[in-house]
Amino acid sequence: MKRTAYFISDGTGITSEALGHSLLAQFDSIEFEQITLPYIDSPSKAKEAVALINNAAIVNGIRPLIFDTVVNEDIRNIIAESNAFKIDVFSSFLKPLENELDAHSNYSVGKSHGIVERTRYKDRIDSVNFAIDNDDGAKTRQYANADIILVGVSRCGKTPTCLYMAMQFGLRAANYPLTEDDLEFNKLPEVLAEHKHKLHGLTIDPFQLSAIRHERRANSKYASLDQCDFEVREVEKLFKKLNIPMINTTNFSIEEISTRIMAQTGLERKMN
Repeated sequence: MKRTAYFISDGTGITSEALGHSLLAQFDSIEFEQITLPYIDSPSKAKEAVALINNAAIVNGIRPLIFDTVVNEDIRNIIAESNAFKIDVFSSFLKPLENELDAHSNYSVGKSHGIVERTRYKDRIDSVNFAIDNDDGAKTRQYANADIILVGVSRCGKTPTCLYMAMQFGLRAANYPLTEDDLEFNKLPEVLAEHKHKLHGLTIDPFQLSAIRHERRANSKYASLDQCDFEVREVEKLFKKLNIPMINTTNFSIEEISTRIMAQTGLERKMN
């Protein structure tokens, strides 16, 4: 079965996407075509969206789904006229919350993703820049300022995890690739040894690692299964020997890897 899902907002659409993705992920037997319609902030845009949605209902022979975070009530009413199953985030959640808190919402567009606090926004950017500057062991002299240093073999997910932790949690995350030369000595490079308390290991299934590396350097020793198996085996041996906490990234998304690391290390997010 295939259904079409629309994420509609008079802002960026990030909130409607986040809610919609979370809910739709629970239905793995259904394939969803997911379409985001951001900045639907006028009646004319709303009518165009309704026409698009109604056409999809005709073409597919079944009504689409709508996840809606539109603030303006007039625009929401226009969207409500579409031939779709509609989940209105504001009416479903904000109204009951207003009643519980005995207070009226500001009904501000995009407030949860706006630059509400300049200092916090600057901290996020600084964290991202730190992750980029300290990618793949680029500036090891800055490790004293790192909140966490991810270590593992090449292409096991260190870089995207660092960037996610910087963006979402405001952490200064660095990463260092353990090479074949490092692993042959079965000890940490000197630059990492003094920061051992900040290290967290990443490992991965050798077959998946080989497939990932083949996309980068096809038919090379670097991508061969034997090489990947050797590196993974040796890096896991090193982590266990030095009691460095580790996580296998094979079956986890970047979001899951990051939050599991946070839970394992006891690190706290630096921004909300």
